[in-house]
Order: sequence, then C-alpha cells, then structure tokens
Amino acid sequence: MNLLTKIPLLKSKNPIDYSSQLLILGSCFSENIGAKLEYYKFQGLQNPFGILFHPLAIEKLIKKSVHQEVFTEKDVFNENEQWHCFDAHSGLSNPSKEQLVVDLNTALDQTAEQLKVASHVLITLGTAWVYRNKDSGEIVANCHKVPQTNFTKELLSVDDVRESLKRIIAIIQSVNSTAHVIFTVSPVRHLKDGFVENQRSKSHLISAIHQIIETSNFSPLASYFESYEIMMDELRDYRFYAKDMIHPNETAIAYIWEKFVEVWINDSITDDMKKVDEVQRGLQHRPFNPESEAHQKFLTSLSKKIAYIRKAYPFIDFEISKA
Repeated sequence: MNLLTKIPLLKSKNPIDYSSQLLILGSCFSENIGAKLEYYKFQGLQNPFGILFHPLAIEKLIKKSVHQEVFTEKDVFNENEQWHCFDAHSGLSNPSKEQLVVDLNTALDQTAEQLKVASHVLITLGTAWVYRNKDSGEIVANCHKVPQTNFTKELLSVDDVRESLKRIIAIIQSVNSTAHVIFTVSPVRHLKDGFVENQRSKSHLISAIHQIIETSNFSPLASYFESYEIMMDELRDYRFYAKDMIHPNETAIAYIWEKFVEVWINDSITDDMKKVDEVQRGLQHRPFNPESEAHQKFLTSLSKKIAYIRKAYPFIDFEISKA
C-alpha cells in the first residue's frame, strides 16, 4: 500500500561533494538546510546578513558585496536601544553603532570572497511580500519592529521576482562564471500575511523561478529544488509541523534533507558522510564517568575516526569536549 504521493526527483548533474564551496542565502528554511550541511562539515558560508525573506533583499546585498558598496553610519538607525540596518536581519543588530557597521562590512567582505569561489549558491525564497519605507522609499529586508505605519506593504509581481532573480544570477556570473544557483521556496507559511495572501506570494516565487530555469540562457546556470512541494504534498499532515503549525518540525526537516541529499549530494561521499555523522554523535556523548577506562577507549577510537576523516579532508575540524 502506498501512503504517499511522492514528488519525482532527478539526480543533479552538478552534485555537491566535500570539495564544493557553498554560499547559502535566504529565509529561515535555508538555515535548516544550512545546519545540516554544517553538521556534515561541508565548506561554505551561511546567511552572513542573517535571514533574508524576499529576492530584492538578497539581490541588494549580493550587489553591494560584489561592487564593494560599504555600509556607513548613515545606513543604521536606533530603535528600542539597539542599532539596526534595514538591509539586514535583527540577528546582526547591536547596542553599538560602530560595531554594527563593522559587522555589516565584514559580512560584505565574506560574501564577496565566497561568491568568487562558490561552486553552488543556495537561495531559499520565503515571500514575495515586501515592505517599503515611507521616508526613504526603499524596500527593506527587515522592519526591526519599527511601527508598521512607517511602511507600505506590496506584493512583488511574477515579473518583479523574475527580473530580480535574473539580476542575481548575472551579478554572480560577473565574478564566478562556474557557480550554479540552486533556488528553492521555503515551506514555512507566512500566515501573518493571510492564507490566500501566502498562497499568492508562494505562487509568484515558484512561477518566477521556473520562468528563469526554463529559459535557455539560464537553464545551465540555475536549478530548482522542490522543498516547498515536498512539504505541501508528501508531508501534508500537521504531525510534520512544529507547535506553531507553521514551521516544519525536526522530522519534516530531516525528511526534506534526505531528499536534498538524494538530488544534490554526490553518491561517492555517502560513506564519508556516515563517518562524519559517527564522529558528530560521538562528540555529543556525555559519559557518566569521564575518567573511566571505557570512556578513555571511546575517546581513543573517536580520535582515530577524526584522524581518518582529516587525512581525506584536512579542512574538516572537530573539537572534542573536555567535559
């Protein structure tokens, strides 16, 4: 008996392995996939500007990074005893204005450097709804709890999203002609926008992405991974959601990660990933008696596994807890 309607998936012709360099940008679901890639010790940079929900925010920061358009104190503002930047997530906000500007420019430098070497750029789009600052006329990446009366809310059209994605690919190509862009749409529903409004938003994102990847000029440069469709169809049950009934829970994230591995991770490194997993689980182990002979043998075995992995992949680093 088949209890699922499964999304047909094809293995990528440009898979990720341990030599790949990744740049991961986008919504909170990008952090879920990014955490898995980090756990398995892939090389890359994840959301240096924090979570970014819509394509214009991602485009702006990629453009600033490549063109070396530095942030200044004019780009930050104070609200609720913190300094913020409308172009970045609140995770970068800081009680020090000077430190925030330093952190923003460090993120620009990191992004610029990673774009030059990236084999894959993973971009997860969360919404086509954007907020425009009435004072500046600029679309912001994050409102930072500034009163909503300071913004107008707009829905990007399919054309708006498509043109933004085209510019993103073009900017990346200008510094790295071999980078492959993987687009995906976050399965997290933005229900604060409204149920119908969320569906309109997601449909605009999906339509725009497919217009890009089905265009001959862009099809070799970009692909789509069906994380949204997997969540909505294969996992169409509330038992796969967190308590808020909006975000995928750990089971759903693990399932979608397995599908990502199936499509995007090179089969040749499956055994190596299992070895990394063994080490990671070993590092999480907390002994009853750290001084016992059994635990010392366990640590010796773990050290040998780490040495084996590092011989094959010298960039992989593990830290054994002294506790």
